[in-house]
Amino acid sequence: MSTEFTCSVKSICFDENYHPADSTRLTTNFANLARGESRQENLRNTLKMMNNRFNDLADWDNPNGDRYAIELEIVSVDMDIEGKGESFPIIEILKTNIIDHKNNQRIDGIVGNSFSSYVRDYDFSVLLSEHNKDQAKFSLPENFGDLHGKLFKYFVNSDAYKANFSKAPVICLSVSSSKTYYRTENVHPILGVEYQQNEFSSTDQYFGKMGLEVRYFMPANSVAPLAFYFRGDLLADYTNLELIGAISTMETFQKIYRPEIYNANAAAGKCYQPSLKNSDFSLTQIVYDREERSQLAVKQGKFTEECFIKPYQNILEQWAANYAL
Repeated sequence: MSTEFTCSVKSICFDENYHPADSTRLTTNFANLARGESRQENLRNTLKMMNNRFNDLADWDNPNGDRYAIELEIVSVDMDIEGKGESFPIIEILKTNIIDHKNNQRIDGIVGNSFSSYVRDYDFSVLLSEHNKDQAKFSLPENFGDLHGKLFKYFVNSDAYKANFSKAPVICLSVSSSKTYYRTENVHPILGVEYQQNEFSSTDQYFGKMGLEVRYFMPANSVAPLAFYFRGDLLADYTNLELIGAISTMETFQKIYRPEIYNANAAAGKCYQPSLKNSDFSLTQIVYDREERSQLAVKQGKFTEECFIKPYQNILEQWAANYAL
């Protein structure tokens, strides 16, 4: 008999009054912005950047560049492993909603966008670190990412997901600074120029275990490609406005967090290797503590080990061994 976990979904609005929930990973992009003296100004400026970028890309029937606005929901997913009412915060993602001021309409956007996971913190900041501590050459542990991938698939196929979202998720992240990307001749009217990489990064492989493919596109007026992780057909399954919502949201976050890549003063060429050592870039007007973020990832990985991996180890291992779509 297969073990059933209970998934529950709740959401909170990401606006200039947003305060992170207690269960939110503090390294999460949006949580990092919502702290400190500049929190409200940070949030206001971030949303303004998103809206400006959305209208820049959705420029048809939009003469004043102000037809659309983005509303963001932070979606938190809790999972009850034993059915005793004790849940662990398993995943946090973003849901975009699009406001069309001209037609006075609210349009569903894509769910996914950003991706936050305590178990991923454990995998990359604890498990991977310990595995490579005494090794001369970097390598991945056996079955690295298997449990996390199956937990993600379980959620996306759950009744809780289907009750809240009509389409499969799309997650949009930075390209890897350890890989080289090559411009192709394929150009999408919204996603822009497609790039291909020389080999998959560890993140690409990790998201592959979540059942997600990856393609890389550099939208018009962008300076670097974004990595889009998806199920199904990225180009056919989503509308132009849905794709623009994902681009404008995640490109804004990347300009804040990785300005060396996404706010560089020169655009990616035909052969492109992203670099966080690039010194020719512009800073946004938004305060962000990147050093603190990397330190917290380790703390949160250890928290996951103590509160999720160790207590439920036997149940999770047995479940993962038998879980198949």
